[in-house]
Amino acid sequence: MSPVTPTVLVTGASGGIGAAVAARFAADATPGRPVRITLVDLRAAELAERAAELHERCPDARVTTVVSDLTVPGAADDVIDPGDPPDVLVNAAGVYPARPLLEMTEQAWDRVQALNVRAPMALTVATGRALAALGRPGAVVNISSGAATRARPGAAHYCTSKAALEMLTRACAVELGPLGIRVNAVAPGFVTVDSAVNPVSETYAAAVSANPLGRRGVPGDITGAVHWLCGPDAGWVTGAVLRVDGGSTAGTTTLPLHWDGESDLQEGTG
Repeated sequence: MSPVTPTVLVTGASGGIGAAVAARFAADATPGRPVRITLVDLRAAELAERAAELHERCPDARVTTVVSDLTVPGAADDVIDPGDPPDVLVNAAGVYPARPLLEMTEQAWDRVQALNVRAPMALTVATGRALAALGRPGAVVNISSGAATRARPGAAHYCTSKAALEMLTRACAVELGPLGIRVNAVAPGFVTVDSAVNPVSETYAAAVSANPLGRRGVPGDITGAVHWLCGPDAGWVTGAVLRVDGGSTAGTTTLPLHWDGESDLQEGTG
């Protein structure tokens, strides 16, 4: 990040993982080294609440808010100040509606792609242009999902958007790397956030949250990974997707043994 006053912009910052990420960066602020945090979201009242909480908990953080509908073309140019771009951009805004494939409409599909893929692209491009013009390095982290690699019923639009976001991450890393701008992604497993924007049933949560570490994720599990990817210890990391999911990508612990014992041929006696 910038050696003077680091600036961090987080989308989807009114709640959930986005709010937790903003709080993690705000905690870096000290009297001698303030951090500027810009919270971006569509929900104005909730955004103001998160900003007030950060002011109280992290008085050395300089917190501002931007209310924006990132699905609107051109929104990124209104959010990113070309003369004062963020050193760190975290694209955490996203929607996860439930819609069976045979009930899918073009409008429903496009809405998810607009927020989950196009908005991160536009924000990354606007940030990259501004940083490049100023000759400054930067870091971008996109919040993906285990759905990028594992399809599930009623989520074709969401799964596709997250798979696209991971390829976008790699493509941006390739083109922005020579400019000193690193682009990575964090793919959380199931994280308990009690989201009013993206609610899920307990039945779904129980089914999707099984993992080798045996517990559901919390926002703090994700914020550390995002913070690390944006910091100097990850200075040679770009184009990576860090899966923070309790091991669910590695495999499942819920299947029984496929057979009891070994056959004669397997034992080498047949």
